[in-house]
Amino acid sequence: MINIDNNSSKSIHEQIYDEMTRLILSKALKPDEKLPSVRELAALLKINPNTIQKSYKNLEVDNYIYTVKGIGNFVKSADELRDLHTKKTIDELIACIKSLKELGLSKDEILKIVNNIINES
Repeated sequence: MINIDNNSSKSIHEQIYDEMTRLILSKALKPDEKLPSVRELAALLKINPNTIQKSYKNLEVDNYIYTVKGIGNFVKSADELRDLHTKKTIDELIACIKSLKELGLSKDEILKIVNNIINES
C-alpha cells in the first residue's frame, strides 16, 4: 500500500503524503473510504504517529481527505481531486516553462523537450 524509502531525500511525512495522493488519484482508495487510523498506520509502517498525523493534516488541508470527529479520516471524491491536481500540475508546468524561457531557451527548444518527455512516457 504505502512504500517508504529511508534513503530518500524526502521526509517520511512527505513520502506518506505522496503515496496517499497517488492511491487516491489512481482510485485505489475510493471516495468516502475510511483511512487507517493514525495509530494503525503508524504501527503498520513502524513510524511515529506524529508523522502520520502531519501527513493526514496536510492531506486534509489540500482537500484530499476529510475528517469526521470521533470517527476517522475519509477520502474525498477522486473526480474533484483530479481537477484540483490537474490545475496544480499545470501551474507547476507554467512555472517550469517560464524558468526555461528566462534561461534563454526558445519556444522550439522548449517544445522539443516537452515532446521528448511525452514520447518517452
